[in-house]
Amino acid sequence: MRTTIGWRAQDASATLRRTRLERRDLRPDDLAVRVDYCGVCHSDLHALDARNGQEDQPLVPGHEFTGVVTGVGPSVTRFGVGDRVAVGNIIDSCGQCAMCRAGQENFCRSFPTLTYGGTDRHDGTPTLGAYSREYVVREDFAHPLPPGLDPAAAAPLLCAGVTVWEPLRALGVGPGSEVAVVGLGGLGHLAVKLAAALGATTSVISRSPDKADDAYLLGARDFVLSTAPDQMAHARDRFDVVLDTVSAPHDVGPYLRLVALDGTLSQLGHLGPLTVDTLDLLVGRKKLSSAGSGGRPSTAAMLEFCGKHGITADIELLPSARVNEALDRLRHNDVHYRFVLDMSDLDAAPSPSRETRSRL
Repeated sequence: MRTTIGWRAQDASATLRRTRLERRDLRPDDLAVRVDYCGVCHSDLHALDARNGQEDQPLVPGHEFTGVVTGVGPSVTRFGVGDRVAVGNIIDSCGQCAMCRAGQENFCRSFPTLTYGGTDRHDGTPTLGAYSREYVVREDFAHPLPPGLDPAAAAPLLCAGVTVWEPLRALGVGPGSEVAVVGLGGLGHLAVKLAAALGATTSVISRSPDKADDAYLLGARDFVLSTAPDQMAHARDRFDVVLDTVSAPHDVGPYLRLVALDGTLSQLGHLGPLTVDTLDLLVGRKKLSSAGSGGRPSTAAMLEFCGKHGITADIELLPSARVNEALDRLRHNDVHYRFVLDMSDLDAAPSPSRETRSRL
């Protein structure tokens, strides 16, 4: 086994502590990746909260990261030591089902193997995430990081970026499209950048008037204040695609009423139950859809597009030792727009009081 250092939930609390972790020895098609930068996602908070005090369940979050290849298995052909790579929230799938054959490994019928909180398909061990200095991954689920992209600001593309990219492409967004993005956070700000770069006339819908300046800087042509009835009424039946990125439970009816004839509201933020008035769909033949992450072809296409257009996330970069601060601030939506952890501080030797040993 290989040994590395990372941040793990050690006990009944959600506090992450620096600890030694074990990674598998390289299989023939594996890469060893030095994790340089890892984004902090709302999913990390949900995973920590879902532990419910089960301290026997190992949890190392982190599923959107960039780094450098430090070792390769004997069958690896696409990467060499020193290559810059990017890895997202899926690291394996069955490869055989209809979804996998269609390049939608994110919808694998036997469930994709997640970067953390999953189970390795070969040896049954729990997967531990990229809040660590090293990750071992199959080469098929790693992507070349396009030259010119800042590796820190590119890390969130591997989750937030592809999550909004997939519906934009599936719904045919391009020149001539009218797109609205609801919510201007980690997902929303990338949705605006990508929709605008695809050539769509892009608007932001927000309940916060102070987001207007940012919306225009990101590429929006218009800003609609969702708490202003006159502005919402003026935008009725206007948009071909509405991407709803709000993570909290909310009424989608007001946003469905903004969708144009035969248009689509894609629900991306809150993935729990929702109630829909059928009339909001009926009047205008409107559609309600959702999307989650992306398969390997979609992720590769997104990275290529971002490299061509210079698109990365707007981030606040913190040393990984401040991970608990980042998580706490994320709980209170105090981030502009994505936290990214710099994992290089894990190279420093800790004092005995700061590190515990973990046997996984």
